[in-house]
Amino acid sequence: MGFGTYEMEGKEAYNAVRWALEAGYRHIDSAEWYYNEAECGRAIRDFCAATGTPREAIFFTTKLMSNNGYAAAKTALRTSLKKSGFDYIDLYLIHSPIGGPQRRADSWRAAMEGKAEGLVRSIGVSNYGVRHLQEMVDADVELPALNQIDLHPFMTRKDIVDFCQKHDIALEAWAPLVRGLRFRHPKIVQLSKKYNKGPAQILLRYSLQKGYIPLPKSASKARIESNIQVYDFELTHAEIIELDALDEYLVTDWDPTNSP
Repeated sequence: MGFGTYEMEGKEAYNAVRWALEAGYRHIDSAEWYYNEAECGRAIRDFCAATGTPREAIFFTTKLMSNNGYAAAKTALRTSLKKSGFDYIDLYLIHSPIGGPQRRADSWRAAMEGKAEGLVRSIGVSNYGVRHLQEMVDADVELPALNQIDLHPFMTRKDIVDFCQKHDIALEAWAPLVRGLRFRHPKIVQLSKKYNKGPAQILLRYSLQKGYIPLPKSASKARIESNIQVYDFELTHAEIIELDALDEYLVTDWDPTNSP
């Protein structure tokens, strides 16, 4: 499980990442677009210094904001590296497919070169639909290690999930808690009562059992700590199927997966 930092800036981002690391998270998700790469990087470095934790034990992700051409992507990657204060980035993602086929290809070429140069360890994409991933297959280029998308029981995205699984592309859920929009759904409430767990914990358990990497985010120390307490129970296979059936194509923020 990772920790998301969307819509957090400044001291709030720094504190949240420190609390997450202290609670046991070891995967921190940032982005150029979040304007918090510096704070995330500083929180990770300070935590490592205070606890003797090696940098290699923390997995740091950031993302390219816009597909503005090859040169711009190369510059953006190095800027993100400098802001974070690290020698390398663990995972670098293309934040969206917006911009068209050529711009996507240019960004991906820059990401592949960044990996070859040792600036990043792994590369992937975010918010890519089947058509965008198929472009990459057809171009016979290195495929992304991961696709980070809006993924939860109310947005199951079976087409994208099936395609990614077929091509060994890991799936990461950037809104596994559905932004709180369905915490009172009868099925979620029922499972919460059965397992004596909160709605967030039920949704995170679902994501983990589906084989996804959930990225819960919170600025609350208590919720950050409770969100990771999901390894002491397990949903049944039937319950996972019931949750899958709740799909309503609920967009929790944005949905560029059908961008041309």
